[in-house]
Amino acid sequence: MSTETKEETFTLEEILTSLKTVHRLILWNDDVNTFDHVIYCMMKYLDYNESQSEKIAWKVHNEGKCPVLEGSFTEMEVYRKILQQEGLTVSVD
Repeated sequence: MSTETKEETFTLEEILTSLKTVHRLILWNDDVNTFDHVIYCMMKYLDYNESQSEKIAWKVHNEGKCPVLEGSFTEMEVYRKILQQEGLTVSVD
């Protein structure tokens, strides 16, 4: 049995950006995910309550994006990967 590892590379711009002290996780609107799925993910992974999660879902729907979390670059990358595995469109700013 072999184990594969995926190596990630970063550009100089990405590395310099990561030195900022506060980064934001941005949730983007898409035509794939339902409101229920977005609400579920916000509650399960980001510990929002149902009302907060619904507000986020509506903001993303109406404005195209919504910052959902702030913290270190490393922390935001962890959450980005988790939410992407759930099918959500997210990025770190």
